[in-house]
Amino acid sequence: MLVLGLETSCDDTAAAVLQDGKKLLSNIINDQTRVHSRFGGIVPELAGRSHVDQVQKVIRQSLESAQVELSQIDLIAVTVGPGLIGSLLVGVNAAKGISYGLGIPLVGVNHLEGHLLAIFLQNQIEFPFISLVVSGGHTDLYRVDNFGQYKNLGRTRDDAAGESFDKVAKMLGQKYPGGPIIEKLAKDGDPGSHQFPRAYLEKGSLDFSFSGLKTSVKTYINKKQNENGGNSTINDIAAGFQEAVVEVLSKKIITACVKEGLNRVVVTGGVAANGALRKAVASECEKAGFKSWFPDPVFCTDNAAMIACAGYHKFKSSPESEADLLDLDATASLYLD
Repeated sequence: MLVLGLETSCDDTAAAVLQDGKKLLSNIINDQTRVHSRFGGIVPELAGRSHVDQVQKVIRQSLESAQVELSQIDLIAVTVGPGLIGSLLVGVNAAKGISYGLGIPLVGVNHLEGHLLAIFLQNQIEFPFISLVVSGGHTDLYRVDNFGQYKNLGRTRDDAAGESFDKVAKMLGQKYPGGPIIEKLAKDGDPGSHQFPRAYLEKGSLDFSFSGLKTSVKTYINKKQNENGGNSTINDIAAGFQEAVVEVLSKKIITACVKEGLNRVVVTGGVAANGALRKAVASECEKAGFKSWFPDPVFCTDNAAMIACAGYHKFKSSPESEADLLDLDATASLYLD
């Protein structure tokens, strides 16, 4: 089975061709960093327009790279949410047009499910396992019992971890996207120069909160400016902030494993490309006797390969009931549970 995956949930226009749920034939991503960097964040209207400009080109490139014809595609899988509604609609309508024109089935995929299953593009993990989806818009812990069987154990109550990285980078006078910049700055910084707070919330909670940490960083930066300097550099601030985020994420994962009686961990989503987070989670899991997996960075950030993978397994489980009709619509707010 050849699956064409489409992903336009935010600021990446992506298309991929996946064979039998395992063999990736192509994975094309057109990012919009150049479009949004001067604004310090994603502008929804500009994101939607860019998707309109790029979606046909990206689909064509993915087919050419896979060396297949559009007529050979057996299934279309497309992100239907959550995300920016204008961006989502571009991918959904492109997928519906292809589905109608070729008379092939269409499957709508939850973007979060795509992240959860991205690891299966490289490894066949035994169920059940704990998965942390950590990105610019989401910080969620799940128990994954099988394809299509997910239980949410905790989520952020305010800012997502990736969003906090972007905002702290902006506070430090850096460009968007901030995640890779914070990681780079932190490598030359001393995380012990200032201890930023860790929000573990009430005892036993698996929810997250990063707004207080973000406010603490802002307060400290303002204090440094008013005092005309201080001992901490922007590298130190980046290192201290990153350590605070990574520590909470890694410890909550271990708590979730203990609560659920599981010893397998998968960390995915855009922030999962962060080297400090990968190292910390791997270390904490090793200490506890758990196993951990991380998709390659290209499969952590938004991509269509993970959507094709999720769509394949969704359709395979029940072809008749899982195929969507042409009244399929996009949903900006969409939960997975």
